[in-house]
Amino acid sequence: MRYCLALDLKDDPQLIAAYDEYHQSVWPEIIDSIKSSGITHLEIYRVANRLFMMMETTAEFSFEQKAMMDANNDIVQQWEKTMWEYQQALPIANPGEKWLLMQKIFTL
Repeated sequence: MRYCLALDLKDDPQLIAAYDEYHQSVWPEIIDSIKSSGITHLEIYRVANRLFMMMETTAEFSFEQKAMMDANNDIVQQWEKTMWEYQQALPIANPGEKWLLMQKIFTL
């Protein structure tokens, strides 16, 4: 399965640079958490302060299961708290939502 998600960063060049730097050396526990949830490939792209994430997963992957795993992992919670210092929800996000699932509208 492939999922694409979007999120914004706070529109501040210093914060954006710091966010990029964090992603040059993602904590090993975060990598382990991603892999153990059934995500087999993950990429994040950025243009200005807009982020785009593409994930490929096993057929068994579920966002609900990943959320439960993350909620019970102190290191993931610390990472998420740190990342939220740089991130901001999309204007259409509901309270508490971060990454929003994108709808595929075209395939070639």
